[in-house]
Parts: sequence; C-alpha cells; structure tokens
Amino acid sequence: MTVPTDGVEHTAEDLRWMQRALELAAQAEVNGEVPVGAVVVAGGVELGTGYNAPISSCDGTAHAEIRAIRAACERAENYRLSGATLYVTLEPCTMCAGALVHARISRLVFGAREPKAGAVVSRNALLEHDAMNWRVSVIEGVLAEPCQRLISDFFAHRRALRKAERLAAKRDITD
Repeated sequence: MTVPTDGVEHTAEDLRWMQRALELAAQAEVNGEVPVGAVVVAGGVELGTGYNAPISSCDGTAHAEIRAIRAACERAENYRLSGATLYVTLEPCTMCAGALVHARISRLVFGAREPKAGAVVSRNALLEHDAMNWRVSVIEGVLAEPCQRLISDFFAHRRALRKAERLAAKRDITD
C-alpha cells in the first residue's frame, strides 16, 4: 500500500533516517555517481547503508538500495529483514523493488519520485502486484524537496559540463 504524504508531517525517525540517506547520496555524488543514498533500519538501529556505485564498481546492480540491503543482511546474518525499513532518497527502480520483496523489507520510505524509472508509484506499482509474495508498506515524500534538488542539481551540472566540453571542442576545431 502506497501512502502519499504531500503536506503531511513526517515522524522524527523518518526525517532522521532520510537525512542519513541524503548524507550517503552526497557521498555518491562526490564519487561521480548519481546521488542516491539508502539506509536499512530495524528497531531504531542502522543495519546497513549504501550509495550508488555502479560506475566505480563496474557493477550495474550496485544501486544504493541493493548495497544497503546486502550490508544489512550481512550484519543481521540473515537474508530476510522482516520488520526493517529501507530509507532511500529516490523511488526504487524495478530491480530494487524486487530486492525489497526478496529481502522481506517491511517498510519503504523514499524521498523523491523517479518519473523515468520509478517502479513503486511513478512508472509502475510493482510492490502492489498480485505476483509479489511479500507486502511492503510505502511512504513517499519524506524530505522530497532536498532529495529532488540533489538529483536535479547533479544532472544540471553534468549537462553544463558536457555543453562546455562541446563548446571547447568546437573552438579547438575553428582555431
């Protein structure tokens, strides 16, 4: 069940852990990766963290959510994390939504929607699909504005860099 939370106050715990996910997303950005961060929490304890690293790790599955789930499972010494919450700055993709189900994450809290590849509410509602054998409660919109701004600023900066490179290359040709 997806619960949109526009205009609704979020719990202090949700805000705290989403802030932690934003810190992790910033680390991804420092590494030249798309700035997405995730943290798995159970009983108020941080079990695992992750930030995007597919480029630096040469691993297309190294999304923030996957890395956080892997770390949490290792720490819990269990491949199932029922009772845990995954906080992530950006709506999960298809792969990550499937990982939530397989890991038996009980609750997903995400910041910004992902209009191009979001598989929870934006492009698909995979967690609500009848074939899924585990139900994940979903809260969206926690710190949505800073989460969205981080992504938007990252891609605006990349576009500006590419434009500057094209202009420089054009100048080199004409000189």
